[in-house]
Amino acid sequence: MSVSERSPRQLAVVVGTGTEVGKTWVSAAVLAALRDRGLRVAARKPAQSFDPSDPDTDADLLGRATGEDPHVICPAHRWYDVALAPPMAAAALGRPACTLADLVDELSWPDGVDVGLVETAGGVRSPLAADDGDAVALTAALMPDVLVLVADAGLGTLNAIRLTLAAFDDLLDSRDDLECLVVLNRFDPDEELHRLNLAWLHDHDHIDALTSPAALAEALAARL
Repeated sequence: MSVSERSPRQLAVVVGTGTEVGKTWVSAAVLAALRDRGLRVAARKPAQSFDPSDPDTDADLLGRATGEDPHVICPAHRWYDVALAPPMAAAALGRPACTLADLVDELSWPDGVDVGLVETAGGVRSPLAADDGDAVALTAALMPDVLVLVADAGLGTLNAIRLTLAAFDDLLDSRDDLECLVVLNRFDPDEELHRLNLAWLHDHDHIDALTSPAALAEALAARL
């Protein structure tokens, strides 16, 4: 397994506590905000599965944010038009499934990227490859500078965040230089539950969670 020599100045991997928590929406909004600051950004989605009736895939949305071709963001042979985990989707379509090494080796970046973002699929233990590679294994292989965890702001998020971070314990313990940023998506300051979850994360888990893509963009830009 190898990582592209033309790595971004800052590499971030975006994971989620599960499906439908808004990883792509947050990723696209952050990339657009960084691009508006004059930074050169790029996105990669190693594999994506999707409902063919949806008007846009994740790669389409990320492409609009970065100005890249969606088939650069996610190689055409890694588009699976059935809403299953990528190796399951490949099997359902009668196509060969990839290995984790394939996904890593297919990642490449143009020169001069300030912030490169790799968005994973599903929850962190959802299989991405035929060899049971998941988002935890992919993150370890890519050696990013930042791990971004997107979570919902409402009921159940404390449990989901704790379980997800626990999956990265070994990686975080071995990488003192790996920063982890937690984003509470769809945070509404007028919702008491959202405020209480934010306060609990701070007071009990010592996590200063971010509550908007703009705040995440600010945090990433400050690291350059």
